[in-house]
Amino acid sequence: MTNKTPRKPPLVADKRYPSGQRKTRKTTATKTRKAPAKAKPAPRKRKTTRRKASGGGGIVGLFRRLIRWVLRLIWGITWRVGSVVCLIIALWVGYIYTTLPDVTQLLDGRARGSVTMLDRNGDVFAWRGDQFGGVITTETVSSNLHNAIVATEDKRFYRHFGVSPRGIASAVRINLSEGRGPLSGHGGSTITQQTAKLLCLGDPYDPASGLSEAEYEADCRRGTIQRKIKEAVFALAMEAKYSKDEILTIYMNRAFLGAGARGFEAASQRYFGKSASKVSPAEAAMLAGLLVAPTRYAPTNSLTRSQNRATVIVGLMEDQGYLSAAQAKEARDHPAQLSKAAAERAGGYFADWVMAAGPEYFTRNTTEDVIIRTTLDRRLQAAAEEAMQYVFENKVRAGSKAEAAIVVMSADGAVRAIVGGRETKVAGAFNRAVQAKRQTGSAFKPFVYGAALDLGYSPLDTVIDEPFCMNIPGSGQWCPKNYTKNYKGRVTLADALKDSLNIPAVKVSERVGRELVRQVASQFGLESDLAAGPALALGASESTLIEMTGAYAGILNGGSAVTPYGLTELKLLGERDALMGTEGGIGERVIQTKAAEELIWMMEKVVSEGSGRRAKLPNWQAAGKTGTTQAARDAWFIGFTSQYVAGVWMGYDDNTPLSGVTGGGLPAEIWHETMVRVHQGLEPTPLPMRAPAGPVENRDGGAPRQGGSGGTGLGGVVDKVLRDIFGGGGGRNQRPQDFNDR
Repeated sequence: MTNKTPRKPPLVADKRYPSGQRKTRKTTATKTRKAPAKAKPAPRKRKTTRRKASGGGGIVGLFRRLIRWVLRLIWGITWRVGSVVCLIIALWVGYIYTTLPDVTQLLDGRARGSVTMLDRNGDVFAWRGDQFGGVITTETVSSNLHNAIVATEDKRFYRHFGVSPRGIASAVRINLSEGRGPLSGHGGSTITQQTAKLLCLGDPYDPASGLSEAEYEADCRRGTIQRKIKEAVFALAMEAKYSKDEILTIYMNRAFLGAGARGFEAASQRYFGKSASKVSPAEAAMLAGLLVAPTRYAPTNSLTRSQNRATVIVGLMEDQGYLSAAQAKEARDHPAQLSKAAAERAGGYFADWVMAAGPEYFTRNTTEDVIIRTTLDRRLQAAAEEAMQYVFENKVRAGSKAEAAIVVMSADGAVRAIVGGRETKVAGAFNRAVQAKRQTGSAFKPFVYGAALDLGYSPLDTVIDEPFCMNIPGSGQWCPKNYTKNYKGRVTLADALKDSLNIPAVKVSERVGRELVRQVASQFGLESDLAAGPALALGASESTLIEMTGAYAGILNGGSAVTPYGLTELKLLGERDALMGTEGGIGERVIQTKAAEELIWMMEKVVSEGSGRRAKLPNWQAAGKTGTTQAARDAWFIGFTSQYVAGVWMGYDDNTPLSGVTGGGLPAEIWHETMVRVHQGLEPTPLPMRAPAGPVENRDGGAPRQGGSGGTGLGGVVDKVLRDIFGGGGGRNQRPQDFNDR
């Protein structure tokens, strides 16, 4: 039996190949190490074509693929462009951030200063220029005001980053629903954006630019798309630089709130006479309501409109939880009221006159905060305004367009009250008391008789009132007539003035010398061009009411000229020493005291017995003169007591003749009503007048007349010597003669 070794099972590798391909043992044995076997590649799956769902092929599929490609392209461009834009905005914001100054430098942004005016008692009665009441912050201001501002302007102020997309979208929707353009009307601006606008995007006002401050501010408020973009970027930079409270502080100090008030402190002082730290909910609502339209809603323009706007703000404060229902009801039931000074419309005509008369660099164009003390007496101002209204309401036909003006002053020229027209509660209006030049009529005659009395004539000297003509070179014959067309024959100078006779006035003027009359009137303060012809005596020249009233004040004070003035002291805010004092007052003597006192005696007869009887005052002596111009285009009454001088003018702005009005009519009644109120509570004192002594012989062959400083005797000789030494000009050195000599 043969010994056979058992057969070894085939190796795994051998199993991978067919029998004919197996490698021999020898080949296998000769190798020291078997090579790793190669993995057999997995069989490839046969591709099967899957039918697309219905509609997936053809044009529709191609169109869809095209849309997806376009969208991918747009997205790719958008995020790249967006990234670049964001980078640019970030750099822009960063640049603006580096230019923003400290908060304290942004609180007072006025380009000009303010003027605060005090009356004769030292109380504030008017403001002009840009008022800045002082810095306030979110900590020092009343919580009522803080809440009212946020509730009104930006209820999400403490939650956004400077720009409110929600607010902008809401504003666009409202604008479109109201039929306006998307950027017209509601802007959707946040408080931060509004502050950026108040800062004019960091571009300060430059007077050298050629723009006025108003034009500069209008340019800053333009609502173009480019401007809105800049505004938004500036707002982002502010949010990065400042805290929310600092931004609100800038806003509260720079906002314009009407009537020249810059900032809520100035507005609170202006309208309520109190600090912004003490305003009530009703007052806070009224102040916040000014932000939307400061001029329109300023309570000095329309208190009712401002109160209605404040009611809306109270509702917003209640809705947002800043006021309880009870507090809101209290604010609605008791709306804010103006202070007394604010109710008087910032001093009206008087304040305007002081601003125009003062030095420009400290009034109209001041860059400093100025305090001006004035001569205004608010009691007398109210008296004049009430008198004006009373006469027009009770004695002038309804619908009349006639105007009037009143000036009240002391004998030294200190102006106590000015009413420049029937509309008394105004500022910046045409002031007929100081701006209107009108013919003076017979109100000029006291200067004619004053010149005669200064030469030594007496109120008892006579002149013949009769038809009269004279030749004027180059013009021919001139024949003046009396207003009544009647003639009274021989009359005294006193009677001629009392009855306002024209012929005697012309004769006296021609006798003493036209040039002397012009000189006396001019030295008394009538600076307007005076007529050169004989009609000078009848008031053919033009003058203003304040000039005429000042000239009469010179008669009252004994014959010395006065310059009407309203400013007594001017100093800078915070300074103790005044920069300037009174500009005006009593000046040089024009006529002798005796002549002035005799003239006052003659003018008293005008009121007590003559053409000015309607001006008569109970318990007070009064002197004055009526004036009516040709065709009754102007009517005047100017007069005085021992205490005050007052002038009244009445007429039409377009020179339409008055119907049935003379100086002794409505103007005298306005004067009467004014002076009755002015003298309330005062003890009556007599006028400084002198009655003429008994007549002496007139050596010139005329009628007997009063001996005087220019008459016969030692007094006349001494007076003539003094006149020759010191001069008097023109006819003042003439020897008195009868006025009827020709």
